[in-house]
Amino acid sequence: MNYYLLFKSLHLIAVISWMAGLLYLPRIFVYHAEAEHEIQRKTFKVMEKKLYYYIMMPAMILSWVFGVLLIHSLGFTVFLELWMQIKMAAVTILTFYHFSLGKYLNAFEVDNNQKTSKFFRIYNEIPTIILIVVIFVVIFKPL
Repeated sequence: MNYYLLFKSLHLIAVISWMAGLLYLPRIFVYHAEAEHEIQRKTFKVMEKKLYYYIMMPAMILSWVFGVLLIHSLGFTVFLELWMQIKMAAVTILTFYHFSLGKYLNAFEVDNNQKTSKFFRIYNEIPTIILIVVIFVVIFKPL
């Protein structure tokens, strides 16, 4: 069995799931910040919590696990290549972004959100920009 292709496939599945959550959760925060009724706010709290803990967190962990297994398959000398350094920096930023969403989730949970819906609309663009960078870096592999 070709473990490299297996790890690569599982890594891509996990990354796609993680990115879906990273793109969708801030959008839910937009609507939650604009919600005027308690029933709406309660519904958003349930949606946010389930998305973050049941989809995004496992997807992030699996992305890292299969990414490390891919690196192990390639050999750790791959870190000497610029494309991998850029990718790892971008993934590290995405990981910090992920946990910042957890911080905002906790603020919404205790009805202490201090951010506007406009903030979350702008904040929602960060993972898209990073995704574009990672895709081009991994495909073109600059020196």
